[in-house]
Amino acid sequence: MKMKKALALALCATMTVGMASITSSASDSETRTITIGTWYDHYYDSTNTDIYDDPSVSDEELAQMHFDVVAEVEEAYNVTIEFVNLTYTGVQESINTSILAGTPDCDIYEVDLSFGIPAALNGFATNLEEVLSEDASVLSDQEIFSQVDIGLDDGVYLFQSNSAEMLLANTYMLAYNQQILDDAGLESPNELYEKGEWTWDKWREYMIALTQDTDGDGVIDQYGYGSRYDFLIYLMLMSNGTGIAMSDTENLTSTEVTEALDFIYNMYNVDNVAVPWDADDFDSNMNNYMDGNVAFWIDAAWISSQNEDYALDFDVTWVQFPVGPSGDQETNYTKNVSSGNAWMIPTGVEDPEFVYEVFEAWQNWYHDDTDVRDGDLTWWEDCAVTEENYAVMEDLGQRGGFDLWNSLSLEWDWTELLNGTMTAAQFQETWKQSVQDALDAFYG
Repeated sequence: MKMKKALALALCATMTVGMASITSSASDSETRTITIGTWYDHYYDSTNTDIYDDPSVSDEELAQMHFDVVAEVEEAYNVTIEFVNLTYTGVQESINTSILAGTPDCDIYEVDLSFGIPAALNGFATNLEEVLSEDASVLSDQEIFSQVDIGLDDGVYLFQSNSAEMLLANTYMLAYNQQILDDAGLESPNELYEKGEWTWDKWREYMIALTQDTDGDGVIDQYGYGSRYDFLIYLMLMSNGTGIAMSDTENLTSTEVTEALDFIYNMYNVDNVAVPWDADDFDSNMNNYMDGNVAFWIDAAWISSQNEDYALDFDVTWVQFPVGPSGDQETNYTKNVSSGNAWMIPTGVEDPEFVYEVFEAWQNWYHDDTDVRDGDLTWWEDCAVTEENYAVMEDLGQRGGFDLWNSLSLEWDWTELLNGTMTAAQFQETWKQSVQDALDAFYG
């Protein structure tokens, strides 16, 4: 891959002084505005005059801490902090034009990883390892900011705000209807997982047993599985220790991916244990379980909240995804980290170390007291419904993996696999070159 393309952008000299020395000399220098480009409104910055400028305030004490840190940081560093909502498309346009021109519009950008990763790979992001002191949070304990894996080992280019919520975000759980399994007298999948026996083969047995014509009219009215195919693909791949686009070389045609695609094909076209895919109503596939006629589906905190899982007339239980034939329960990735939001300091920004220090101080509104930062996880707990479910979600957030397959701007037609138009082998043959071409473009 061509890392750090020649952009003819020289990094400015970095600061080596600490906050104390910056504070002591603040009155002798011009106040600098630290501009942070985002695609939605953030709070708080120098333009806010009251905690209620944020219309979503619910905890006044925490909001006040977020609000107060702005003045603290601005005084300590002789800066003003300003968030600018550029819109989603506007962030991308600003990155592609101003950074290439050598004059970044913003000191920091909020990026979606779908375009932030290629920006970093093509030299638009500052390598923090080259400009920060080793005690910076992102390079040391990562308590305030954590590093984002972009598939490279020669630097740190993107970073995320760390918190317990970040651990839980973007986790997807296999869920099951507790009553359906209990009525069938099947052993708890969670107990099987604890014994190392929760495998694809066992899951297949369960789905076949639970796909039934319950009223005897000759039509299946209870299915073993039903959900969105993209969720299923992510979890099938990770549970088999693999991915489609984990580097600059396509892995679609690997044995491990073949095993995953064959299993999916069989679910829909051989065993017929999956609710037939509805190509006309994408979200209906995700919500099939709400009628109580689906044994297994894929759930997430946001889905549970949106559908009010706690108000259903059956119990929802979450479990780790079963382990594939090429997977390993101890080492499988359980969360795809190639999606979501991150921060990026653009190449060519003035004094990137100073910019980072200011932003780290702003982000540390809790003054290193992570109990305060992570003290209110009520929303996540409500989504999980039970303590056991919450523990599953928390565990899934521990092992992140990197697979770009859904971020390659390809017009995938997965319905051909789901409706049996193509076998797994035919699907791979059809798409392998497109995946490689997309990766070549992605990595530059």
